[in-house]
Amino acid sequence: MYIRVKRSKTTYFIQCEPTETSLDIKQKLHDLIDQPVSDQRLILVSTGEVLEDSKSLADLKVENDAVVALTLRKG
Repeated sequence: MYIRVKRSKTTYFIQCEPTETSLDIKQKLHDLIDQPVSDQRLILVSTGEVLEDSKSLADLKVENDAVVALTLRKG
């Protein structure tokens, strides 16, 4: 499966498995955007729910082609 992670005017297509955690997705994003995992927050757009790092995508009800918003903590 894949998810779309949107940040400002940029969309990242992330290949992932339902068993992966939100933290795994943040690590993949870290490799792409060079932002520390601790400064990232992922929000499922359809529900507005913040994705917890320790839960799997399946537990968080993230489905294939889901849109996830990425917010970054200001330093």
